[in-house]
Amino acid sequence: MMKIYSHSMFGIKLGLQNMERLCERLGHPERAYKIIHIAGTNGKGSTTTTLEKILLEAGYRVGKYTSPHILKFNERIVANGVQISEEEIEYYYYQVEKIMKEEKIDATFFEITTAMMFSYFRDKGLDYVVLETGMGGRLDATNVSEAILCIITNVSLDHTEYLGDSIYKIAKEKAGIIKNCPKVIVADQQEEFLQAILEEKAELINVLNKYADAHYTLDFENFVTHIDIEGKQYRFSLFGDYQYHNFLCAYEAAKQLGISEDIIQKAAEKVRWECRFEVVSKEPLVILDGAHNPDGVRELVKIVKQHYQKREVAILTSILRDKDVKTMLEMMTEISDDILLTSLDDNPRGSTAEELFHIVNQPAIFSIEENMKRAYDKLIKKNRKLNIICGSFYTLIKWKEEVQTDEIN
Repeated sequence: MMKIYSHSMFGIKLGLQNMERLCERLGHPERAYKIIHIAGTNGKGSTTTTLEKILLEAGYRVGKYTSPHILKFNERIVANGVQISEEEIEYYYYQVEKIMKEEKIDATFFEITTAMMFSYFRDKGLDYVVLETGMGGRLDATNVSEAILCIITNVSLDHTEYLGDSIYKIAKEKAGIIKNCPKVIVADQQEEFLQAILEEKAELINVLNKYADAHYTLDFENFVTHIDIEGKQYRFSLFGDYQYHNFLCAYEAAKQLGISEDIIQKAAEKVRWECRFEVVSKEPLVILDGAHNPDGVRELVKIVKQHYQKREVAILTSILRDKDVKTMLEMMTEISDDILLTSLDDNPRGSTAEELFHIVNQPAIFSIEENMKRAYDKLIKKNRKLNIICGSFYTLIKWKEEVQTDEIN
């Protein structure tokens, strides 16, 4: 298991040459099942997991591929609702490593993982694979496959150093997954975004237009989203305005695949997805949210403002230094007047609490605690009505490893 981590988890290499060679040597496992390919700046994982649950409820054999993992590598590769085992990880890793040595392929961590996934899912005899891109689309390792249906949730300015510095350029990269796919489902109304998608010649289904008469309410007691589509009610277990859009994408994909509303209705209640407005404690109320870019923080702010006053909310955060740190921290001040900064110094892209503090320079609101466990203890002692941990998935991973795991043990 540890050998896979000898390949940098943080290295990014956009291009398909390595994947094409690996898949050819593996006997093209990516052709053994029907693929629904999902890209987008935010909401990919939630949409992927929701559609997976619907397909399972419909009786299909289903694979799901997502990233990053939260606590265990196994979370990335799931067949029929069961994570890949340690023994299977070892078997499929050595299968790929053997080819790499023979062909002298210098594959990245993500390319190796993706090749393992394709091969593993073939051996599981699956009907469908719901495939989340790692980053972008056109040159993403997952894009050696041909999809029967594509979903692009939305686009915002993230990973601009790799994908481009405008909505249009980023949308073009994400639209690269469409290729020969006949239909693409989207939940975004930005003109530049739609222009980029339409240039791919696939049939465009914008769920925000198609279901303009649908509506939803947020249940702040149970933290679920109640959705009404054409008179049919859905109790969606993921919470938030943005989760409504993600649900519409998965709903439309399911309808395109001929799945009934009754099955979708049953599946909607069963979706579980870590770190997306996840309630990890009710007394005190502690929420983990994967908001890791300005659009993600904007959606978090939108939810919290509906139900909580600024003086009722405390936040613990750290952010990767290649994000728009200043904008994200300033947005957080809209919902809290007490924000604790901690460090991600074990990540090469991570910021220290000191760095974050100097970027925003508001000592009346922001304070520093480098250590995650001590930072969390300070957060809880503030006795606020709502405690939020956000800023990066790596922040949430660190909390789960250093705080939650310690409390369980």
